[in-house]
Amino acid sequence: MSFFERSLRTVLLLAAASVLAGHTAPAAAGARASSANAEQSAKQDAAADKRGARSATTKRKPARLEVSDELAFTITEQTRISGEVRSQYDNALRLLEQERYEQGIAALLDVVAKAPDVTAPYIDLGIAYKRIGSLEQAEASLNKALELNPNHPVAYDELGLLYRETGRFKAARESYEKALAVTPGFHFAHRNLAILCDIYLDDLPCALSHYEAYSRAEPDDKEVTKWIADLHKRLGR
Repeated sequence: MSFFERSLRTVLLLAAASVLAGHTAPAAAGARASSANAEQSAKQDAAADKRGARSATTKRKPARLEVSDELAFTITEQTRISGEVRSQYDNALRLLEQERYEQGIAALLDVVAKAPDVTAPYIDLGIAYKRIGSLEQAEASLNKALELNPNHPVAYDELGLLYRETGRFKAARESYEKALAVTPGFHFAHRNLAILCDIYLDDLPCALSHYEAYSRAEPDDKEVTKWIADLHKRLGR
């Protein structure tokens, strides 16, 4: 399975956990393989150039993020959809997992037409549009998700990635910080914010603080452990 497939599949699973009333599902494969890995890839690309090898208001309930352990978390969103729409949504996810993005997007658009108040399909649309390079549509979809649910950390995190990819680093930082404000335990946003501060903003204290926050939840991530050690050297600690 390629990184591209892992990244998309994981976030789709995250979003899927938001669909059924009272239903929770673990973010299989860890959201580690989601936006955190996408930002890690960006870090490696940017570091190669910079340092060599690593040189509308809604009354709906907000999504609730529960950290079940250091490797998985659960998002639940109270909502109701018909069995037909759920089936269409599942089919859309399968299409995206198969990298049939145009068909998957069309299926998701049909879902949101029938269930316009559900957040998850808009997040999936944002991710899928970004994968095919339709960044304006991706941004609009993620903003729609946040209009429906202004407390959804995955939407903020994905929007942060999009802002970073389009060079809007200040906006990216604000988006990651919003994800952490609503869900302090969302350690993948800590990692993404750390990478942003390290590579793109040259804010080393920020980078160290958020790498360490991430590492407390993911102590076995040896790559981040190396980055932390490197930052201590660069900061003279």
